[in-house]
Amino acid sequence: MVKVLFVCIHNSARSQMAEALLKKYGGEIFSVQSAGLEPGILNPLAVEVLKEEGIDITGKKTQSVFDLFKEGNLFHYVITVCDEGNSQRCPIFPGQTSRIRWSFKDPSGFMGTYEENIAQTRAVKEEIKEAVLAFIEMIEPQY
Repeated sequence: MVKVLFVCIHNSARSQMAEALLKKYGGEIFSVQSAGLEPGILNPLAVEVLKEEGIDITGKKTQSVFDLFKEGNLFHYVITVCDEGNSQRCPIFPGQTSRIRWSFKDPSGFMGTYEENIAQTRAVKEEIKEAVLAFIEMIEPQY
């Protein structure tokens, strides 16, 4: 089983979307979690765009990457989905962990009407989905 952790700042949108999409499309070879550097509140726009994908994360809790680290969790891949500067703040997990950096816009920073913000969040979800599907193609032949 390939253990994957997605990390962003608040674990409110990008990492939650990545986790949900890998769970949906990755099959049973993946064990997936997500966490944040400063856990916040689940972003309702992320919840809504995932529902359009047939995924319901309503009520999912955010969690701290540092709590996972302290618990001694081991991951094959730690994938940061925040900007470059913040991805450097992620802890180094013990063991043979590969770090991957993906950079996506943060839906919590979108300014505009509801329609504009949901459209931008939908676009971020599509970018994350493309990255997740490419990741699956890269990993599946090895397992």
